[in-house]
Amino acid sequence: MWKTMRVRWLVSSIVFGVAGIAVGLAVAADSSRAPQPQKDAMTQYVRVSPRDSRYLELSDGTPYIPNGLNVIHPWGDVSIEEGLAQMDRWMKALADNEGNYIRIWLSSIFWDLEHQKAGVFDEERAKRIDALLELARRHGIRVKMTIEHFREIDPGDVRQSWASKPLHHVSRGGTAKDMPDWLANDKSRSQFQEKLAWLQRRYGDQPVIYAWELWNEINAVRGGDYLAWSEAMLPELKRLFPKNMTLQSLGSFDSEWAFGPYKRLCHMPNNDVAQVHRYLDLGAGLKFCHGPVDMLAADAVRELMATKPGRPVILAEGGAVEPQHTGPFRFYAKDKAGIILHDVIFAPFFAGAAGAGQSWHWVEYVDKNNLWHQFRAFADAVRGIDPPAERFEPLMILHPRLRVYVLRGKRTTLLWCRDVENTWQTELQQGRLPEELKDVALPLNDIVPPAPRRARAYDPWKRLWTEATIEGGAVRLPAFARSIVVSLSTK
Repeated sequence: MWKTMRVRWLVSSIVFGVAGIAVGLAVAADSSRAPQPQKDAMTQYVRVSPRDSRYLELSDGTPYIPNGLNVIHPWGDVSIEEGLAQMDRWMKALADNEGNYIRIWLSSIFWDLEHQKAGVFDEERAKRIDALLELARRHGIRVKMTIEHFREIDPGDVRQSWASKPLHHVSRGGTAKDMPDWLANDKSRSQFQEKLAWLQRRYGDQPVIYAWELWNEINAVRGGDYLAWSEAMLPELKRLFPKNMTLQSLGSFDSEWAFGPYKRLCHMPNNDVAQVHRYLDLGAGLKFCHGPVDMLAADAVRELMATKPGRPVILAEGGAVEPQHTGPFRFYAKDKAGIILHDVIFAPFFAGAAGAGQSWHWVEYVDKNNLWHQFRAFADAVRGIDPPAERFEPLMILHPRLRVYVLRGKRTTLLWCRDVENTWQTELQQGRLPEELKDVALPLNDIVPPAPRRARAYDPWKRLWTEATIEGGAVRLPAFARSIVVSLSTK
């Protein structure tokens, strides 16, 4: 987080159709049936699905749709007991609402193993991580483990103390004279590889770990070839953690700088999931980041899908910030319904991502406004869906009042319909209540050529499934406000 494409929200069905066909041809015809889930899913690792490489599954073939948020560390200056109690409460709230993973930064103050001297790891501090993983197992929550986040090693640089790690500077017994030197020299690289090896000895082969991520937004370091460093370290990370997914991340896709580095990252071997960060940010260089949250989130996913078709994509950080990430969004306090969170969660998946978007601001927004129910709403909407078996083809359908996001599958087609006249501007800035939409009909010709036998509608704001009527080549939706999910089945 802390920094976030071109105006291109309406991607044609032709483009997505070609991508879908290409993926479909690469998948064996008899591989569409997923095995039944095992009793204890937490004994299974998360992996890229061999049935459809755009999606994830567990190592026994059970479908896995990521649904969670960033819960980086405990909040405030707290004791070990208080900090773990916070993490326990947040994970319980997520689990109670059927979320299934979180992200932490191992390098944040509460967890940091390497805080005394470069290359020296605190066994007592590691016990906190042990306790966290045990809590995660208890709640059925997997953990994305981000290893580092520092941006500067200069002892005299106090611009961002939370992102500075001067113990790596030569004047403090470290291995480098500045950040570019740290990224490039062999001694620093060898020492980081020793850290990876230490983590492997302590935390290797654990299914509770969703993935290992090298760095948070590595492009934010103060100089140096961060992409070359990533290309060197990802193979080592994969060698040490062959059963876990391995990842890297860049900063918020919010301006022209991002296109080149994101393209290179998407093509890196051993970067198992193409992750993207993007926020509603009125100070962002890309005007797209100023508009409706569903559009900016979906567009970020589409950019990465177009860059490297056939790889899973996840919006790994999302939300809203004050201009240029100077703080949490000022309208969060008014967002008691969670419309920003709703769009961050739903839009990426319905645009073709492997899972829900991961929100930031877990304390100031999600927990403060008690918005955990949004994760349950998403879980309800996708319950029983096997994305690798469906081989979804993402489309957008024109409608005078709705943005209709379509996932056209082999057996089931899912639609997420978003009211174009309900946005953060109208509801939070202008104070206009969402309008209840009645007698809305969606023509089916452009969605599912074979006429579906059944249509059901899910209202995520009421958490209610109802039958929908199909007549005259269209599905008639029940009354709803803001958004609604539609499931079309040929069975």
